Amino acid sequence: MNKEDMNGFLALGKDLGQEYALFTYLIETPIDPVTAGAHLCQEQSTAQWHRVGVEEDFREKYGAKVVSCKTLEVNSKPKIQAFVEGEKYTIAEIKIAHPTINFGPKIPNLITAAAGEGAFHCPAVNTIKLVNVELPEKYLRAFEGPKFGLKGLRRVMKVKDRPFFFGVVKPNIGLPPKPFAELAYQAWKGGLDACKDDELLSDVEYSPLKKRLELVLEKMFKAEQETGEKKMFVANITDEVDRVLELHDLVAGMGGNAVMVNAFPVGLSGVRMLAKKTKIPVVAHFDFIAPFTRMPYFGVKSELITRLQRLAGCDAIIMPGLGKRMLVAEEEVKENVKACLYDMKNIQPCLPVPGGSDWAGSLPKMHEAFQTVDFGMVPGRGVFGHPLGPEGGARSLREAWEALEKGVSLEKHAETHEALRTAIECFGKKKE
Repeated sequence: MNKEDMNGFLALGKDLGQEYALFTYLIETPIDPVTAGAHLCQEQSTAQWHRVGVEEDFREKYGAKVVSCKTLEVNSKPKIQAFVEGEKYTIAEIKIAHPTINFGPKIPNLITAAAGEGAFHCPAVNTIKLVNVELPEKYLRAFEGPKFGLKGLRRVMKVKDRPFFFGVVKPNIGLPPKPFAELAYQAWKGGLDACKDDELLSDVEYSPLKKRLELVLEKMFKAEQETGEKKMFVANITDEVDRVLELHDLVAGMGGNAVMVNAFPVGLSGVRMLAKKTKIPVVAHFDFIAPFTRMPYFGVKSELITRLQRLAGCDAIIMPGLGKRMLVAEEEVKENVKACLYDMKNIQPCLPVPGGSDWAGSLPKMHEAFQTVDFGMVPGRGVFGHPLGPEGGARSLREAWEALEKGVSLEKHAETHEALRTAIECFGKKKE
């Protein structure tokens, strides 16, 4: 690309206003990073900006433009692999302003522009990671966002001034509907707000969703009467896109009060379709996200994935948590929690639900790390593997929260609370 051509894709230091989305990338390139950024803009937008023999230039209106470039380091070898040969490799943060007219308020088209062929197959770029997308308020107004969100969930569930206590019924797959419903009932009695299907358990032959709903909802209503608390069953409706609404209608029609979708296997456009039509809260699960996010210099930052799920209309988002099992840095978990809660103009906050081998003893660390009560926790074995059964496991969570409210240690509170004491004896000596 010659200098004159490159200049059509540069707007360094300029604020281009409400007609542009701002994409931020971490790139590694063997050439000048500003030139590499211009190549990215060309590949992402108008690769050919005029017709042969016609005096015109589409770059002014349709061209993406580099608005900033910051060199972070220069190395003699690439961080990962030399897809593009060179003598030295510069890692830089590139910000590109992309006209929203090119993709409109459509999530598949937005992702195509930000993380499609143009970005990830650019000849001048060795490795690339999409780390941020800033969307103008004018653009956001075209999205509905969560229908219930954090406030709606608190209102519906009547949960105030504390975290939400979810639990994934264990064994997570293989249980027929009757014992599954009984385990959920015991956990609700002990103090869980919500029991959920595992991400692998949807409408399957050994546990058809309709039959599971019949038995589980009967137990849920019974638990509500006995405890005086609102309870929730999060039914997994992950399926082919043309069945998702059908399964949602089945759940809502039978009196169910929440559905879960594995957001990326179904697709964010499918999730948005569901969220537009839903009558009950939509919970997202994080399957098929790690393959995009785990590499430090390639892919997409997980915090951005969380915001896209919120944009699509998810009322609660289950994500990797603080436990060592999830192999996610604490700072990344905190960023994902904040991505659910920060001001996003007309897109209301949703409930973050970090999880991964949690139990009652995980609660103090979560509360300290997130500095808010606006989160959920979602133990599996921490409730359903508790020696006193699911009722004792759920009760241990409530007792742990009581300790935090009173400002005493879990160990001190456990002296007079059997479920918490048993949880500490069972899970406290194991590595998270």
